[in-house]
Amino acid sequence: MAQAILEAFQEQRAGFLEITRRARESFEARDWVRFRADSKKRLGLYRQHVDKAEMRVRVLLGERARDRLVWVSAKAVYSALIAMRQDWDVAETFFNGVTRRLFDTVGVDPLVEFVASDFDAPPSEPEHRVYRRFAGSDVADLVCRAIASNVFALPFVDLEADAALVAGRAAVKLADIDRGQPVAYEVLEAPFFHGKGAYLVGRLVLPAGAVLPLVLALRNGPEGIFVDAALTESDDVSILFSFTRSYFHVDAERPYDVMRFLRSLIPKKRIAEIYIAIGEPKQGKTELYRAIMDHIDESRDTFGFAPGTPGLVMVVFTMPGMDVVVKVIRDEFPPEKQSTSTAHVRDRYNWVYEHDRAGRLVDAQEFEFLAFPKARFEPALLEELLKECGETVRVDGDRVVIDRCYVSRQLVPLNLYIRQRERAEAQAALAEWGNSIRDMAACNIFPGDLLLKNFGVTRHGRVALYDYDELQPLTEMTFRDVPEARYAEDELRAEPWYAVGAHDVFPEEFPRFLAVPGRLKEGLARDCADIFDASWWRKVQGRVERGKIVELVPYDEKRRLRSDPAADD
Repeated sequence: MAQAILEAFQEQRAGFLEITRRARESFEARDWVRFRADSKKRLGLYRQHVDKAEMRVRVLLGERARDRLVWVSAKAVYSALIAMRQDWDVAETFFNGVTRRLFDTVGVDPLVEFVASDFDAPPSEPEHRVYRRFAGSDVADLVCRAIASNVFALPFVDLEADAALVAGRAAVKLADIDRGQPVAYEVLEAPFFHGKGAYLVGRLVLPAGAVLPLVLALRNGPEGIFVDAALTESDDVSILFSFTRSYFHVDAERPYDVMRFLRSLIPKKRIAEIYIAIGEPKQGKTELYRAIMDHIDESRDTFGFAPGTPGLVMVVFTMPGMDVVVKVIRDEFPPEKQSTSTAHVRDRYNWVYEHDRAGRLVDAQEFEFLAFPKARFEPALLEELLKECGETVRVDGDRVVIDRCYVSRQLVPLNLYIRQRERAEAQAALAEWGNSIRDMAACNIFPGDLLLKNFGVTRHGRVALYDYDELQPLTEMTFRDVPEARYAEDELRAEPWYAVGAHDVFPEEFPRFLAVPGRLKEGLARDCADIFDASWWRKVQGRVERGKIVELVPYDEKRRLRSDPAADD
């Protein structure tokens, strides 16, 4: 049985890496449509092969398919089979996927699941280092050598000029170090691909052992490849690998070591988020569960309502110091949400999972049959969950069991943020709200409900959407100007005097519903004038319908090496 599950995992892994490796070809051919299609196809592989493994086990064991004694033994055999693999960590998670499919385990069962890894340390030695090391005192030379080692099928426009510009950026970070001292540039062997970009992820290792990020963003323009940006700050790298972005494609036969390398550049980011960012969402989900349970074990914190306006569709709760929220769908929705259903909400979350998130939609992991200690729930929260989510939440002895929920990063709700901050910060956040809507629109996403309570602010000051029940493809909406009133009395009516279709949207009406404090209204009107204009939405809609794929660079314009980079369209 262990061998049958391992074979299904190997098939999944082979397909995963085959699609991942095609990203280089798509980048070189500037075939952005194929890259997007491959991204969606790759996401579906895991479920397909867990299905295969489940079927093989059922055929193999027949009536004993749920015999725990068999599974306890199979887990031990499987652990031995994967011990020398480079991808033992994701292999363990695959085994868990099969056991949970067959047993519908409430909480976890350490006898038949890898709750914590069977290995305290990596069980296998790496076949080779996941990064290359270049030593010397001339940073420009190190950059040239590192780029040249990643052989692309296309030439660089001007590699030496790019390297000199990168070295100039790095020199600012190295200013406190004696010039001429030898340094090393360590670069992950496999480039990372995302959207229209390729990224060489590296670090400068200084004589005293300090580490500085140096990540190079490459673009493929009409004249060849060029270095568009150099990221030398940990915050910039963190934003690049944000939980609001679609997953990267990186040829990582040993994901654990790639994760460890990245964590040396972004130590504040959870292990779970790094695994998810590099295209291993199931492993990230495993690590997220472990982090939550570790926090519960190591603290006396209790679950309480998450800050912000209570949701009409979900009950949302969190625990201090955990920086994640748990969302549970309500059994029934109020009248204003009667067009929504549980199936629709789940469909929207799945749509976000598969769609290009434009760096503006928070990644959410779906969990089934979670169990938490009952004593760790504030009474009011538990009462609300049992009353409003009774079809999903129940008390089982000293545990609270949640049949289905979504777990995502906690953000500061935008409506609270703009009231808590000084005017300049609040105004900047509203401008960022406008940027988030523009970015989503470019990727064929219409938020539906643009109220500020549905958006949150990250620790980097970026604004992202976390409420998905009214998401729609932009191309399905009809953006209209409000017709002129026929009579003066029309404008005084509570209801519109004109017909409104199910997908009609009137952008000039948005400011009326945003509940923005008076001190911020003038700035909002200035910074978001296009968003309140139906013609702007129709223009973006036209670009999307023509198949134009817009590259939303995942870094600040200030990080670009040139103010007028070569056009890549």
